[in-house]
Amino acid sequence: MFGRTFGLVMPELQEIKSTLSRIDKLEREIGLKQLQINSLLTITQAINENVPADDLFRMYGAFLRFEMAIRKMALFFREGPTWECKTSSGVDEILLQTDINSDLDRFRSTQGLNDAEHPVFREFDLVIPVMHKNTAIAYAFLGGFRDEDDVYSKVQFVTTITNIIAVAIENKRLFKTQVQQQIVNREVELAAEIQQALVPNRLPSGDSYQLSSIYKPHFAVGGDYYDVVEFPDGQIAFCIADITGKGVSAALLMANFQANFRALVSRRPALEELVKEMNAAVYRVTQGDKFITFFVAKYDSGTRTLHYVNAGHTPPVMLMNGEAIPLKNGCTSLGWLPELPFLELGGICLTDEALIFSYTDGLTEVRNQHGEEFGEENLINFLKEHMHEDAKQLNTKLLNFVEAFRGREPWPDDITVLTCKVF
Repeated sequence: MFGRTFGLVMPELQEIKSTLSRIDKLEREIGLKQLQINSLLTITQAINENVPADDLFRMYGAFLRFEMAIRKMALFFREGPTWECKTSSGVDEILLQTDINSDLDRFRSTQGLNDAEHPVFREFDLVIPVMHKNTAIAYAFLGGFRDEDDVYSKVQFVTTITNIIAVAIENKRLFKTQVQQQIVNREVELAAEIQQALVPNRLPSGDSYQLSSIYKPHFAVGGDYYDVVEFPDGQIAFCIADITGKGVSAALLMANFQANFRALVSRRPALEELVKEMNAAVYRVTQGDKFITFFVAKYDSGTRTLHYVNAGHTPPVMLMNGEAIPLKNGCTSLGWLPELPFLELGGICLTDEALIFSYTDGLTEVRNQHGEEFGEENLINFLKEHMHEDAKQLNTKLLNFVEAFRGREPWPDDITVLTCKVF
């Protein structure tokens, strides 16, 4: 009787033990899943709190090593044109510095690496690419799986956390880039405001002279400058300049240049002295790294004399009695050297109505759809035909003429014109 009872109990005990073992395994798995979920929540919270990228990489590496028990791993992110390993374990760090840039693009989805030839890839079992708009933003390499590992579940979970980390860090980069671009845009706006404040918004005119200008920066901020100063005794001083570079640096250099020019010209020194001091002032700021081409002239309506210095600028043209005279006398560009090696003053006595046309080389460099430059010859022919018109009307017609010449071709550079009519 007892024997029969004992024989019935033994299978039941074995079934109970098996059930308890399964329950214990499920409890361990649930505990592990809960631990993984808690770690995932911790990482998500860190992302929401804007934790630095390096800390997120460390958290990711610790999560894979300890919570996921991944024995080999490496996470690669793009830094500029190259891929860099941001966190790893179980693999020689020196090996991970091997160039893999030309070999990563072929991985477009999760795949095994059993047949991989690259020495880095051979260290791992599979690769998980993280894609954004058909572009890879990260690659996770996993390896060292045990036979008892639930590889599918681990890979699924690692794929999830890798995507979360990768997208979060990519968003950080995009946000940082956006902020930097906003800062640059604001700097450009400020530079443009500075430039608009520096160029004259009203040009003087008198019974014996007339002035008009064209000012078209190629970008929001250009490197061209012009100015006119009128004196009580009927003399005027005017200048045009082309500053190397564009953007904020050119605007700041222009501001410094304008301040020096206005301060010096108000003292009414000889042109030679003014140009020498302007060169020294530019050199103090740039130390020869940038230079400025510069044309400055003084006109005395009482004596009808024009004196000028051309410091490496595109020669302005003076038209009188049907003749076009390039105004070339002067010196080298300003800012190349601490002292100018030579300087030659130009002077002309105006015996009749004259047009003094100064401009930057962006005007003659305009091209049409056939690749032909507008050029100096077209410009002089136009000026000869229209030189008897008033300065503003001449500039308006010139701009329309150049617009028609270029058609849909882009402007090649800043365009600045300062037209002076003398009667």
